[in-house]
Amino acid sequence: MSRARAYFGERGSALIEFLLCMALLIVPLLLGTAVLGLNLTREIQVTEVCRDATHMYSQGVDFTQTSYQTELFKIAQGLNITATGGNGVIILSTISYVDDAECKAAFGSSYTTSQCPNYQYTVFTRQVVIGSSNLRSSAWGTPPVDPTNSDNVTQTNQLTAPSARALSGVNKFSLVTVNSSTQFAYVGEVYFQTPDLSWWGPLGTTGISARFVF
Repeated sequence: MSRARAYFGERGSALIEFLLCMALLIVPLLLGTAVLGLNLTREIQVTEVCRDATHMYSQGVDFTQTSYQTELFKIAQGLNITATGGNGVIILSTISYVDDAECKAAFGSSYTTSQCPNYQYTVFTRQVVIGSSNLRSSAWGTPPVDPTNSDNVTQTNQLTAPSARALSGVNKFSLVTVNSSTQFAYVGEVYFQTPDLSWWGPLGTTGISARFVF
């Protein structure tokens, strides 16, 4: 074989090696960068949706009403969240505290702790779930809401049902201080399943979450 043939043969091998390197390293790196960029955009949007929804909820907006849900979907445009489905879920909860005055009002001044077992517990008074509830439940619990009454928890359940307790423990709701039945914490949680990452398993999680407390 002549030297010229050997030289061009080596150049051909080098080109093949370069293309393999591009395919195995550089292309996945570029794709991964693009995917992470898309995910960062989604993360910012999820945070904004959670903050705005929780703030509106704390101001008395009733998101069980279709008209208000429609406005919420405008804020969450692009995240594909619907009233009962889509790629995400929005959970809005109201949490309060069961004190002595509330137990006395319900069971009389001589009530016993067996009559009011949630005494000194933080409890849910309401929880509104919008979107795909099967994707994630609230980190604070899933109370027994009344869907015929704007997803409120009945007073009886607030005082007696263990499932109405936030985090199922005495004074465990530690993000804010609520130590009276006249005080309320408004908690918003949003989880969005990112289809931008679902095809790229090595990048790990395929979901974004955010929480706000007012």
